[in-house]
Amino acid sequence: MSAAPSYRSTVSALAFGQIVCWAALYYAFSSFVLPMQRALGWSKPELMGAFSAGLAVWGASSYAVGAAIDRGRGRAVMTLGAALAGLGFLLWSRVDSLAQLYATWALLGAAMAMTLYEPAFNVLTKRFPDRYVRGITALTLVGGFASTLSFPAAAGLMALCGWRGALAVVGGVLLLVVAPLHAWALCGTPLPHAAAAAPDARADSTLREALREPSFWLLTASFTCYSFAAAALWAHLMPAFAAKGHSEAQALSVVVWFGPAQVAGRLLHFIFARAIRPHALGLVVLGGLPLSLAIFALADHGLALLVFALLFGFANGLVTIVRGSLVPDYFGREHVGRIGGAMSGIALLARAAAPLATAWLLLALPGYREMLLALSGVGAAALIAFALARRPARTGELRAGGRVSADRSRASSGSA
Repeated sequence: MSAAPSYRSTVSALAFGQIVCWAALYYAFSSFVLPMQRALGWSKPELMGAFSAGLAVWGASSYAVGAAIDRGRGRAVMTLGAALAGLGFLLWSRVDSLAQLYATWALLGAAMAMTLYEPAFNVLTKRFPDRYVRGITALTLVGGFASTLSFPAAAGLMALCGWRGALAVVGGVLLLVVAPLHAWALCGTPLPHAAAAAPDARADSTLREALREPSFWLLTASFTCYSFAAAALWAHLMPAFAAKGHSEAQALSVVVWFGPAQVAGRLLHFIFARAIRPHALGLVVLGGLPLSLAIFALADHGLALLVFALLFGFANGLVTIVRGSLVPDYFGREHVGRIGGAMSGIALLARAAAPLATAWLLLALPGYREMLLALSGVGAAALIAFALARRPARTGELRAGGRVSADRSRASSGSA
């Protein structure tokens, strides 16, 4: 077997794959809604339903993807995921019925589960156990530019070759560039220092053991609440600004700060990661969500809205790093795919349900201010659940502790 690429080469290749996959699979959809609506005559709810279906499949597929990575199939998962994404975009470029669109987005939802952040985090955790936190930070730092790339790239491609042609070009890039790049980056045998860490696997929690830990359910509740509140905000952001009396240009002058704040937070973490424990970072990050939502609910003038944008961007940029580094820190690396997949799958299903659920909630509330305050309350629940989640004693550690106690007991008996 050939030698694996270096740590830096692997992280660089996966980072490129992340920025392209996020730009294509997550951010690009909104760019194609209006052209598709004009060409095919479908309503926005019908089109948005396809994206929601993709998000639901993403969540439902997360555990299976994580289990495959735990079985050593990370290379196959990420290579096949990029190839499926490319095939999905090629099929999307040919749709002429809603049934075809929904089937295509079910396929793209599976591709999301196999490529976006979580599988890359799990693969890095297993291949580079002594440096995975910095690798995760690097991936999210680069991935933070995906939205910056997606919108102008989609607009440029559509101007050049129409919406169907643009989708076909994106599909070609995913199929012919990203899939082979993933295959190369994850080829070869594990690095020596990764193999040396294997004996510690006995101390790692299995999924069954993790499910018996209160910390698993508290962390799952925390990230589920966070995902719900953040997804609801993204879905209702522009209408919420309109309800405040702001024009689209005024709203964009605030929203434009999300990206820089997100990247700045990840850059600071990249520099100071070794000085910050994941749980301490999580308290800061999760505290930023309810505070930013409360400010947005109550503020109407420019400076306060800028503070909202910076706080929300900072929190949103770091929450993926917190989740990616906390699971192996709490439960070990051996079963990180299954445990992380189960945890994130529930959160992703909440993300998929959030836009529709909050649309119904608006019918029962006076307006967006009250809805945003309710979402701030959901964010506060996420913070409380996270604060209560303490690092469990792993099964192997308990066994080791039991052996030490027994040895001490026998020693005491002998000396007596």
